[in-house]
Amino acid sequence: MTENILEKKNCILTGATGGLGEEIAIQLAKKNCNLFLTSLEGNLEKLKQKLEKLNNGILIKYQQCDLRKVENVDDLIRKTREEFTSVDILINCAAENHRKPLSESTLEKFDSVMNLNVRAPFLLCKEFSKDMVEKKWGRIVNIASSSANHGFKHAVIYCSSKHALLGMSRALYAELKGSNVRTFCVSPGSMKTRMAKVDKELLAEHDYNTFMKPSEVAEFITKIISYDNEMVSQEISLNRLNIN
Repeated sequence: MTENILEKKNCILTGATGGLGEEIAIQLAKKNCNLFLTSLEGNLEKLKQKLEKLNNGILIKYQQCDLRKVENVDDLIRKTREEFTSVDILINCAAENHRKPLSESTLEKFDSVMNLNVRAPFLLCKEFSKDMVEKKWGRIVNIASSSANHGFKHAVIYCSSKHALLGMSRALYAELKGSNVRTFCVSPGSMKTRMAKVDKELLAEHDYNTFMKPSEVAEFITKIISYDNEMVSQEISLNRLNIN
């Protein structure tokens, strides 16, 4: 049996109650990884109880937080520091989508999406990468999307944010790899999540039944951060293999 390198590692996971975030939390709990969960939604306690039934031998903490506000990010960092001596894994999964024509896209919405999808990951990477560099081991996972590599109509703000996150990930990879800190940018295609279910434009163009299962994406993410040899996949695009 291969060694479980995630055993008792400390992970902070944003967007923890989302479709993908919850599945990542489940996979990490199975790997005996301590978790600090955060989400804008208020059902973190329910998720914690679910994870404790799965594994009651790990530390699970949480804080509800709107990461679009700098003061809330600062508060999250302070709370995490109170609970964990250091952070080994950071997974930036929280995101805000926006589908409007350019003519209907506002500066207010631009700031909201960029603050959550780009600024919050920047601030969290800046803070917790210090722990990883000091320990000469760490994992940063930025969840982008197919919008990080492509442009889609009525998605100028969202595509801009995910392109920015990809660029940030590339720079972090180059800067931190010498300290054995691995940065991954994972770009899934459409997934069967609550966000996808309410995206009328997406559903008008694509069949929801062909979307990927968040559980499979989460399992894949857990596998790539568990790999500890010299090879690394820094940019990963995930899509479903449709067999007719």
